[in-house]
Amino acid sequence: MSAIRLLVLGAVKQHGRAHGYQVRNDLEFWGAHEWSNAKPGSIYHALKQMAKQGLLHAYEIAPSTAGGPPRVEYEITDLGREEYFALLREALTTYDQKMDVLSAGIGFVVDLPRAEVVELLRRRVRALDEWRASVTEYYTPEGGPQQLGHIGEIMHLWVHSADAGKEWTLGLIERIEAGAYSFAGEGGEPFAGVLAEGEENPFATGVPHEGDRG
Repeated sequence: MSAIRLLVLGAVKQHGRAHGYQVRNDLEFWGAHEWSNAKPGSIYHALKQMAKQGLLHAYEIAPSTAGGPPRVEYEITDLGREEYFALLREALTTYDQKMDVLSAGIGFVVDLPRAEVVELLRRRVRALDEWRASVTEYYTPEGGPQQLGHIGEIMHLWVHSADAGKEWTLGLIERIEAGAYSFAGEGGEPFAGVLAEGEENPFATGVPHEGDRG
């Protein structure tokens, strides 16, 4: 699973309708360009590809008075919404997701109901336990990595990753169950994770892509 699809679909959904530079601006505002493959070229490519696949609807807005190309704005479709929530649930549940995919899932976690998020995260914990058990069939953590030569360091890394992942996930579950954050259907103030039109982004890395600004 690639994080870019989840990130772009989620960013467009949060705006309602957004052009490419707004999506890029938001993702850079979240720091996604540092912890994922959400670089400018990948973002614009994902927008165009997902429009072709019917996940986004593309609207051509009138060209700028300066004579530039038309701005294209995107809106998530019903099919795109289904894809978005499927990707989000997968990101939160699967134990072996890459860090950028899990991070993207956490970034949009409040789009789901609180009880569902807890259940998805508990599934993640169970999957981590099963993975750890499969590793320790061949490696005894108490014996240290040296028991398998330097290859034991690989097993040691996997066990450590499973333990750390479980500890973090259980901590998140505890915070959510204690009432942290406002989730879907709770009527709380929505998380303001988007920049307003024209709002300066302190983390921007460059100039707008051609055609994004009318």
